[in-house]
Amino acid sequence: MALKSVLISTLFHLTVFPSSSAEAIDYSQYVNPLMGGSGPFAGLAFGGGDIFVGGAVPFGVVKVGIDTYEPNVSFSTINGGWTPKGLVTGVSMMHESGTGGSPKYGVVSQMPLIGSLVEPSSSSEGGRGDVNILDNRTYWQQRVGDDTARVGYFKTQLDSGVIVELSAARHAGIMRYSFPASAGADGKDDDGRHILVDLSHYLPSEGGGQDSQAYLGGEISLDSATYQGHATYVGGWNDGAPFTIYFCGEFDTVPTEAKTFRGRNTDPIARHHVFSNGPVGQAVFGANVFSSNDTATTTASSGPMNDRVGAVFSWRAETETVTSRVGISFISANKACKFKEEEIPTWNLNDTINAAVAEWNRDVFDKIRVATEGESANKTNLVLLYSSLYFMHLMPSDRTGENPLWNSGEPSWDDFYTLWDTFRCTVSLYHLIQPEAYEGQIRSLIDIWQHEGYMPDGRSGNFNGLVQGGSNSDNVLADAYVKGLRGAVNWTAGYQAMQKNAEVTPYNTFSRTDPTASVKEGRGALDDWIRLGYVSVDGNTRCLSRTVEYSLNDYALSAVAAAGGAGVGAAPGDAEKYLNRSAGWQRTWNHDVASRGFQGFLTPRLANGSWNATGYNPALCGGCEWSSITYEATPWEYSFTVPHDMQSLIHYMGGEVEFERRLDHIFQPNTSEQDLSANGAAITTIMNIGNEPDFATPYLYNYLNKQWKSVNQSRQLANQYFHDALYGVPGNSDAGALNSWLVWQMLGLYPVVTQPLYLLASPWFADINVTINRDRTLRIVTTTSNGSDGSAVALSHSGFYVQSVKVNGDTWQQNWLLHDSVMVEGGIIEFEVGDEPVQWEKGEVPQSPGHYVI
Repeated sequence: MALKSVLISTLFHLTVFPSSSAEAIDYSQYVNPLMGGSGPFAGLAFGGGDIFVGGAVPFGVVKVGIDTYEPNVSFSTINGGWTPKGLVTGVSMMHESGTGGSPKYGVVSQMPLIGSLVEPSSSSEGGRGDVNILDNRTYWQQRVGDDTARVGYFKTQLDSGVIVELSAARHAGIMRYSFPASAGADGKDDDGRHILVDLSHYLPSEGGGQDSQAYLGGEISLDSATYQGHATYVGGWNDGAPFTIYFCGEFDTVPTEAKTFRGRNTDPIARHHVFSNGPVGQAVFGANVFSSNDTATTTASSGPMNDRVGAVFSWRAETETVTSRVGISFISANKACKFKEEEIPTWNLNDTINAAVAEWNRDVFDKIRVATEGESANKTNLVLLYSSLYFMHLMPSDRTGENPLWNSGEPSWDDFYTLWDTFRCTVSLYHLIQPEAYEGQIRSLIDIWQHEGYMPDGRSGNFNGLVQGGSNSDNVLADAYVKGLRGAVNWTAGYQAMQKNAEVTPYNTFSRTDPTASVKEGRGALDDWIRLGYVSVDGNTRCLSRTVEYSLNDYALSAVAAAGGAGVGAAPGDAEKYLNRSAGWQRTWNHDVASRGFQGFLTPRLANGSWNATGYNPALCGGCEWSSITYEATPWEYSFTVPHDMQSLIHYMGGEVEFERRLDHIFQPNTSEQDLSANGAAITTIMNIGNEPDFATPYLYNYLNKQWKSVNQSRQLANQYFHDALYGVPGNSDAGALNSWLVWQMLGLYPVVTQPLYLLASPWFADINVTINRDRTLRIVTTTSNGSDGSAVALSHSGFYVQSVKVNGDTWQQNWLLHDSVMVEGGIIEFEVGDEPVQWEKGEVPQSPGHYVI
């Protein structure tokens, strides 16, 4: 078949659902679930958001969507399952969203099929049967027409004529398959409609590699129109340990046939039985469960040979629609059945859609309310705001009550993918608008330390990994603590978990991702850090980015020790000790290194103290990957990432004038020298807003009391790289990290991580009402310099420069504010904006609480 172009459309309309308020606004209509589905190259997901598209609820365990295969393997990006033109290989229950690296999940699947099935007695080459269920190349499908996506709903049409519609609850999903008028070419029943349930289905790493996923075996039992069982998978991006998923599914229409199948596994899997270097075989089918009586059951198990198993359900050619409900659990099939019955109690697809929409509005979108009608309602900005809120709530996954490893009574969260991405912006927003969920996440991180020895930086499939830089759970805990989060968090245990990161080098996992030190958890280069005060280039990989990140991690400990003292179990000298260590970045600052007319940069340093600067160019990083000197950003970029001690950083860069000049330079087009592939596709500036280390950089002008430049640079980045379009975000959204950056931009604020500090920017809406701290209101109002409603100016591309600010009615002289000002009991921030930039701030620059001179 020739690959057809798949047109993408998103329908914005009001979904009807019960509401207690006649004035309730359905903000879900402004969500574009396809925003970020493509990169800068037409038809390819490469360089895009790597987003999940399908049915989900906030922080849900289940994310129901299609899985695809991209024929152009060199540019394959199938992490979220959905891609613009990928061939559909199944509809599965579990996905990540916005992630890079190798895919994870795409498990517990179904696939609608039309045609006759290859039996062992027939041949796929000339014999009867055109679908070999062990070979998805014989049944994968192009899509035709428009994919339709909105909150809680997804629809696509396959080239076979089958229409797939789906929605989801927290642990269960519902799929409706509408078949075309005629089944097989000969019209026979056995050439009719089938649903394939293949336990060995998962999202592969199309280019191969050691971090590919693998299927390790499973078992399925059939009883009429129902099935249940379990399957075990291993690997994926985080080099995860095996995890087992239990499932329970059923169909609304009794099939004419229901058979299990079994076949040899030909996927190469280390240390497991596979049929090597042979063609894909054919399945051996079990007996039809209806062959003897209506209550017959049949079971297929992988056994010691690691065989593929599953089931095929078949219907007569006149069957028009088949609907399926499936529940999953990490505990048992019985619990999966319970989730299916309780969360999706009817066969009406719209019931589940409306319940999902109601949950998204109530628990997410209603937390930030702006005008949707009148002059101040800009539809594009509404879509950007509520779509961004949507994507930052797809992960992590709330698996409370679903922890198969231990039962501590604490909340259980998974799919932190990863804290390296989300600690800068996302968790600070959770703190304000999702306090219960955020407290649960904090408690879960500490609970993981209690039972596994380390808090994760990344965690998926109930397994810690991978660590890209520092132990960024330290930053998350510190950010919460200094902003006053207490609740039911055991902060003594939390501080102990932070100290474990800071004092104990994790054992080396010898991962092929980086065999030099642990990439599973903790700080793999800690021995260098403690001994030298920096990470050496001859002792460890990612020496510069790790040095910078370990510095912030230790400041996080210092901040908690200083604020909590003996109350968190900190020793009297801890605050000073970790503050000293937080200055380690200064030990890798070489004042003699020059680049592009600027003097002084982070520079690789040997363990003996000498510099490794021969031929060194801080605009390059050698790929910015695991074995490079920096990870996902160049030394130029990392040289700006010292949020706890901007005072020292400005001094090291030559003072305020030189600091400003250097900041100006990184926003200039065509200055980038490093090809960052998917992490920087179509970006030509050194400043790369598609990478998290650069998130705060546009706002650093606030430290010079030139807030107008922060507003100008950050607004230009937002306007240039974020769009209500398929190519809508500048790179993989990283579990919504890029989206949370945009939300803060639209609020006119920026959080400085590990500090109770917010930098002031310029809001995008005339009147924003944010529900914070459970039931308090933060109101952000914008007016123009002539006193009129500020919407027309604030939403334009030029009239957004701040002229003055008031906080709770008081004239504000500083371009920053502290958490207690308006984020605890609520309050009001009033921005006056105009066309011309002015240096309105007269007060002190933002604080540098980690200032320390070596």
